[in-house]
Amino acid sequence: MHYRERITLEAGKRGGKPCVRGLRITVYDVLDQLAAGLTTDEIIEDFPELEPDDIRACLQFAADRERHLGGLRCA
Repeated sequence: MHYRERITLEAGKRGGKPCVRGLRITVYDVLDQLAAGLTTDEIIEDFPELEPDDIRACLQFAADRERHLGGLRCA
């Protein structure tokens, strides 16, 4: 599975932020939940339209974006 199969960008939806499968759930919504310590099952309880592969796709998207942006630089 590649995240491009699940992460969509639409200019008129959620300000053009990357969303999961055209839903109004952004990648950032999912990442915030993961950062808060929620499990995949807990996130799916909050957003029942999501599937485990959607959550993995959000992580892949974030990793790919970080790779392309170069991450933090040490001083």
